Amino acid sequence: MQYDIPWVEKYRPQRLDELVGQEEIVKRLKSYVKNRNLPNLLFAGPAGTGKTSAAFALAKELFEEHVEHNFLELNASDERGIDVVRTTIKDFARSLAFNADFKIIFLDESDALTADAQQAMRRTMERYSKITRFILSANYSSKLIEPIQSRCVIFRFKPLAKEQIIKKLEEIASKESLSLSKDALDAIVYVAEGDLRKAINILQASSAYSKTIDAEIVYNVSSRANPIEIQQMLKAALNKDFSSSRNFLQELLYKHGMSGEDILLQLYKETLNFKEINDEKRLKMVEAIAEINFRIVEGANERIQLEALLAKIVQL
Repeated sequence: MQYDIPWVEKYRPQRLDELVGQEEIVKRLKSYVKNRNLPNLLFAGPAGTGKTSAAFALAKELFEEHVEHNFLELNASDERGIDVVRTTIKDFARSLAFNADFKIIFLDESDALTADAQQAMRRTMERYSKITRFILSANYSSKLIEPIQSRCVIFRFKPLAKEQIIKKLEEIASKESLSLSKDALDAIVYVAEGDLRKAINILQASSAYSKTIDAEIVYNVSSRANPIEIQQMLKAALNKDFSSSRNFLQELLYKHGMSGEDILLQLYKETLNFKEINDEKRLKMVEAIAEINFRIVEGANERIQLEALLAKIVQL
């Protein structure tokens, strides 16, 4: 049986114009392609916003059929020590480009590099600047040392808007012959939170259930609760019905198999959107959620802490 490649790879942008939701960044990158030159670049921003896709698309437009000879991709989360800088990166950086003025080294998740590796790479970037350009990708640019940041032009990628994610999902659904309800699209956007990679993965996982996808399937495959269930738990607690709110909590823990942190994240999200409480009460609830989150991260029992949170909300 032959398996298809993951849809994230199948529908990865091949050209800069295909990049979703980063129009200003695309415009700036295309100017580099036009001039056939570029400085060292730093792509910073949340996961699933197009940083890796932008690097690949840029290299393809610059080098065309010679991209394999002039483009090296490394993931710093796999090879994060000083040895990879001294061997793999240095060896590639000092070799001449093939039918081009320079080569590109793309270092994905570069914020995972150790401090020593970053110091070694700073010198490599400096020494081979005539024949090699670096593109660094990081979720948190602040984790990179200042000398590396100052050697790069920074591009900040923003989370994708709801309309942009929906447009891409509808395009994929059309090509894969899927029927997507409006509720399903809204559910995928709710779970993905601006991360297009996560949205596409959820869509592919949902398609394994059925070619007709609704919100229930989406929440099942993503191991998330329907926001309505979280709101019901909140309402019960605010109405001082601790037993009912506790029953809703049990369902989240055992029916959906959600972890304590997952429940807290959704609870926090719904607290901010909950229209039936005033700002003063919302403030106290957010404070209580933060306190319980800290306790769970420190190793306290999830179920006890979540029930303590509901008790706190009842007392409000």
